[in-house]
Parts: sequence; C-alpha cells; structure tokens
Amino acid sequence: MPEPSFHPCFDTPVERRDTDSQKWQKYAGRDVLPMWVADMDFRSPEPVLEALRERVGHGVFGYARPTPQTIEAVLAWLDQRYGWSIDPEWLVWLPGLGVGLNLVCRAVGRPGDGVLTFTPIYPPFLLAPEWAGREVQQVPLAEKGHRYEIDWEALEAAVSPRSRLLLFCHPHNPVGRTWTRPDLERLAAFCARHDLVLCSDEVHCDLVLDNARHLPAACLDPQTAARTITLMAASKTFNLAGLAAAFAIIPDATLRRSFLQAARGVTSEVTPLGYTGTEAAFLHGESWRGDLLRYLRGNRDLVLAAIRNRLPGLTVYDPEATYLAWIKAELPGVDDPAAFFEAAGIGLSDGRYFGAPGFVRLNFGCPRSTLEEGLRRMERALHALAAPRPIS
Repeated sequence: MPEPSFHPCFDTPVERRDTDSQKWQKYAGRDVLPMWVADMDFRSPEPVLEALRERVGHGVFGYARPTPQTIEAVLAWLDQRYGWSIDPEWLVWLPGLGVGLNLVCRAVGRPGDGVLTFTPIYPPFLLAPEWAGREVQQVPLAEKGHRYEIDWEALEAAVSPRSRLLLFCHPHNPVGRTWTRPDLERLAAFCARHDLVLCSDEVHCDLVLDNARHLPAACLDPQTAARTITLMAASKTFNLAGLAAAFAIIPDATLRRSFLQAARGVTSEVTPLGYTGTEAAFLHGESWRGDLLRYLRGNRDLVLAAIRNRLPGLTVYDPEATYLAWIKAELPGVDDPAAFFEAAGIGLSDGRYFGAPGFVRLNFGCPRSTLEEGLRRMERALHALAAPRPIS
C-alpha cells in the first residue's frame, strides 16, 4: 500500500497551467496530464524559497560568482552525505547538467573519437557526442527480471581503439538503477584498462528511494577519481532545475583545464538565484528531502501495483532511485505508445528519444491525486484497446 503523506505540500496541487512551465505548456489547451520531462510538480523547500525572497529583496542582479558560503555548503553536503572530501578547486560551476555533458564531449578526445554510453539513456547522452563530432558507441543494458544490469560482454564488444570517453548515468535515467560498488569497481577497471575518461552524471544521487547508499564513482579510489568528471546539482532533488545551477567535480588538474578550455566563450554564467537556491537547499533542505523520499516511495509503489495488476500489456522496471518509471508497452496494433497514451490524456516521454522505441517514461513526481488520475486514464485506454470491436 502507498505510504501516507508526510508533508502537506506534496498532496497540494500547484497550478502550473498558464505559467512558464515547459512541462505544462506542451499540452496547453488540451486535457492532457503532463508526466514527461523530469521536473516535479512540488513547491521547493520553504527555506529555499525564503532565501530566494531575501536575495530578490536585495534588488541587484549583476554577474555572480559563488560566495565562500555557497562553496562551503556544497563541500559540507558531499562530506555529510557521502564522506567525500573535495578540494574547492575541483569545482567548476555550470548553468546546467546538459551543458556539462556537452562540454565533456568537447573536452575529451578529438572529432571522430568514440564515446561509449549505456542505452536506454537520457537523450542528451546520445546527442552531446554527435554535436561534438564524436561517434556514439551504444551499449544496450541487459534486462534481468524487473531491473536492468550492465552487459559486460556487450561493453567489451563495443569499445574500440577510438574510444576515449564513457558517459555514465548514476543513478540511471530512465531505468532507475542505483549502481553498486561491485558495478562501479568493474566499470572503473574497464576504464583504466582502455584508458577512458569516465563522466558520471550523478544528478539523481540524492533521490535513492530504498535503503541503498549512493556511492560517487570518484570515491572508489584516487586512480578512478583522476580519470572521472562528476556532474551534480541540487536541481532534481529540490525541484530547482529552472534556476540553472549545477557543477562538475574534476580532481585532475589537466582534465579540469581541458574542460575549462572547452567552456570558453560557450557557456553562460550561473545566475545569482542559482547560487542562492543551491546553497539554501544543501544547508537547510535535508528534512524536506526525507519527507519527499517517503512520498515518492508511496507514488512509486502505487505505479508498480497499478501496472502489474491493472494495466495489461505494460511491463515496469523497479525504480530504485529517481521519480521516473520506465515502462515497456507491448500493445496490439500500437506502434507509438507515447502517442497512444497522449490521445488518452496522459503525456509520457517517448522511449525512442532514449534509444528504445516501444517504451515510455512516466514521471511520478506529482501529487498523488494527479498520479491516480493519470493511471486511471491509462487503464481506460488499455481496456478500450482490448474491448471487442463491433462488426460493421
């Protein structure tokens, strides 16, 4: 059974229609519930909102750099959550994780080199290498029951002398895996053997839903840290994506210089509100995050139960982290499941953009009443699909 609400704001819908919300604008004027792009329909923590109000009250919004207090908030969060003690010089601030992926692809290797990544995967992992003139070397994950595993034989088969970089999603979007220490150790050994830079996108690291503890890839050992670029942000955890603030952690000075060189003249500055929101979230957001995880677990369990008991033709994989459910749709006569469900009033992410046609991704980071209505719409559509058609 879903857990009860632990925080009243999560059950209270926030009206996002007729606002600047990309998520809701997509279906403006239509009766479609948007459950696609990865932002939540929850208000951010009140301490973050209060810090933003105070910063707005200052009234001056010139070009910004992080204050010592902002940097200390990041360092303290990493130390308290993961026991990861980092040097402030390792931090490179970014206006978003998508920017980080693109910069990594430009900073490592040369045009024509290969970039390995596991599919299905968040679309920028497939697009950023191409935009940098690199070749995407896709490695399909292996389905094992209700979860995915790394296919190590496929990985060895995909690597080539031109491979220079491995883009890794940890935890994984969209399949929701939290990779284990043995997974990371084996992956690190693979990268060392083939002299690959490892880019570990860990933006969902603070959204582990079960008892597992996230282990940053760079925390394995100093040798792995020296070849790893870690991408992080407060954005997904605290619903701050629109503030456009993220950071890379790059311990190796040579790799960091290459990254900074790739960024010259290309990236924009992080905004004053981005720094303010990040600092406040890391300093004062932990209690809210605990409530959020309890609520998301209830939503996750509701999705799993509904799909496995009431939604024929769908297979869902257990999300161990994130607020995203990855769903295989095997529906008779339906070639485009995203369009099928959109016609039924629920907007899901199309698996084709993740390298997996025939799949959809559902965002359950919303009030439970919204999620329940979305699942009801899916159920009605599937039952209508299965109903006998009248003979004409």
